[in-house]
Amino acid sequence: MTHHVSNVKPYRLALSAILLWASATVAAAPLDISMVYLEQEVDRPPVLSNLVSWPEDEGEQGASVGIFDNNTTGRFLKHDYKLRKILVPKGEDVIAAARDALTGSQLVIANISADNLQKLADLPEAADDLIFNAGSADITLRSDECRANVLHTLPSRAMLTDALMQFFNMRKWKSVFLLEGNRDVDLLFANAVRNSAKKYRISISHEKRWIEDSDLRRSASSEIPKFTQARKYDVIVVADENDDFGQYVLYNSWLPRPITGTSGLEPVAWDRVVEQWGALQLQSRFVDNANRPMTSIDYAAWAAVRSIGEAVTRTGSINPTELRAYIMSDSFSLAGFKGRKLTYRRWNGQLRQPIPLVHPKSVVALAPIEGFLHHTTELDTLGLDQPESNCTRME
Repeated sequence: MTHHVSNVKPYRLALSAILLWASATVAAAPLDISMVYLEQEVDRPPVLSNLVSWPEDEGEQGASVGIFDNNTTGRFLKHDYKLRKILVPKGEDVIAAARDALTGSQLVIANISADNLQKLADLPEAADDLIFNAGSADITLRSDECRANVLHTLPSRAMLTDALMQFFNMRKWKSVFLLEGNRDVDLLFANAVRNSAKKYRISISHEKRWIEDSDLRRSASSEIPKFTQARKYDVIVVADENDDFGQYVLYNSWLPRPITGTSGLEPVAWDRVVEQWGALQLQSRFVDNANRPMTSIDYAAWAAVRSIGEAVTRTGSINPTELRAYIMSDSFSLAGFKGRKLTYRRWNGQLRQPIPLVHPKSVVALAPIEGFLHHTTELDTLGLDQPESNCTRME
């Protein structure tokens, strides 16, 4: 008899907890949460290799998986998340399309260029919106050209190159050979490398801009050694965001040195080789939905949708102003499958996050690298810290 009674009490406690949970669920007010995914199709420049390609649905699929994840937990609270997709063809006016869509207060995930993001944020129709930048790594968006209604889930180029320089310090690679491509985005990445090298006291001992006058598929073994010829350097950093030439530098440099940057060892927001901290669950859900691996822009779009979901769950509100206040508060954190809880920087709206350093088959390191300290969080050693940012519009 005594044994029977001892089992009944825990059962009654468990049943009571279930009934309390069910009562709370029934009492919860149903919410319909609508988000807008805004993307302009990118006209990618032709490149030398036929193996270089980009998913046509990059970002869109990340947002879709985020909606699925939100609804997985949201259904218990009677929260129904929906995603309205606005895909603007190449060459058409993305701002005109956005103006037609942004009636009333909106939650927007934007995968558009830096210039268009600024124009979007400045629209009178977007004044009360909450916009997540999932498509541009431009540093100025986190500094001089920041906007109070824009938060950033994609890491800036400064975060990526800071992660590289921390790794170089750990490996005691003090001399860099910088190879810069000819496109505008290559200049932006190269400038980020220069700034990060100065910040972490790494010497850029050699710099060259790529010359587009040969077919590297046939001549890489003769052209690249001449192009990288120098007496001494520890590591090569490639600034070639469209993969024009960087992949041909590997194993062809004058000195046998590591290749990093946009080729070789790459700093990324996300990659299919990230497997720890429960990441395999996210990877599997994404592949099941998209039939391809998750990219950094997919991850940024997913993180934006999940940030909204977390804020709605905690506040019970769908008002963008209230959600922004919670997201920017000390109470908010996002489980992002990167080994740490992710939060937003109050001074420029950037999502703090570790940066994996990867090659095609493995994660080599995760920045911030151990030993780089910060009085608030080591994550703020990556990218623009508050004294480095000229953003004054976030309050």
